[in-house]
Amino acid sequence: MPYRVKRASRSIFVQARGLRHHLHSWGDASLVHAGRPALVMLHGWMDVAASFQFIVDACAEERYLLALDCRGFGLTEWPATDNYWFPDYLADLDAVLDTLFPEQPVDLLGHSMGGNISMIYAGVRPARVRRLVNLEGFGMPDVPASAAPKRYATWLDQLKTPMLLRPYDSLEAVAERLMKNDPLLPPERAAWLAPHWARRNEAGLWEILGDPAHKRINAVPYRADEVLACWKQIEAPVLWIEGDRTTVGKSWGTRYSRTEFDARFAVVRDVEKHVLSPAGHMVHHDQPEALASILETFVDRH
Repeated sequence: MPYRVKRASRSIFVQARGLRHHLHSWGDASLVHAGRPALVMLHGWMDVAASFQFIVDACAEERYLLALDCRGFGLTEWPATDNYWFPDYLADLDAVLDTLFPEQPVDLLGHSMGGNISMIYAGVRPARVRRLVNLEGFGMPDVPASAAPKRYATWLDQLKTPMLLRPYDSLEAVAERLMKNDPLLPPERAAWLAPHWARRNEAGLWEILGDPAHKRINAVPYRADEVLACWKQIEAPVLWIEGDRTTVGKSWGTRYSRTEFDARFAVVRDVEKHVLSPAGHMVHHDQPEALASILETFVDRH
């Protein structure tokens, strides 16, 4: 059985910071009131905004939901660049919110990279975020200053090499790739997501809707103390959700432990935590119904 969308999205485009930004939207502004602002969602690395469709379909009540394709992903314009810088994601979000909700706070949800963006943004702009939901946005290993020379050299070397992403012969192959990344993703959801995650090129092959330049190392080191300084300024209640099959070590090995993450997250003042099962890193694909139930209870709590 093919996956059937319960709530179809419509596309919104916002011109900001020299790029045409794309958002999927569900519902409309008439559903917004003081106790229920719009919920804005940010996807993870090498993902797209359409990835949140399964959560939207699982929500019990109608509300104004938007999901932003980050720069260089999905249908948002890709800048002419050889590298992507994390502060640009913050500035893009700020500019889009200024356009769509200039005088209103929003509820903010982010998965993985989107969770990291959301956490920093909520600390930098605390008045703009009423509720914050972090789906497996663990952050990254701290990079000491002593690593800077080697890191810059690696970055310079990578700039001389074109970055490529493997194309696929068919949408079925794209769906198989999605299920390889997430073994718990049902085939019908993978088949639905595939044409949103890739597009057909002139040669008839399917290319992932992510700029290959994202694969290059970031020359600016990730400094955990700077990130935590932002996290400490978060005023919104925070909902943390993870999957029971996720391990930090799978991504970072010995460079970043779960113990270190827990110590970092302790600086956030108001946190509600949930673990969903069975679920991996793509928890919004694996358990959308359970996630939507927890999400709605959290954001609607006065």
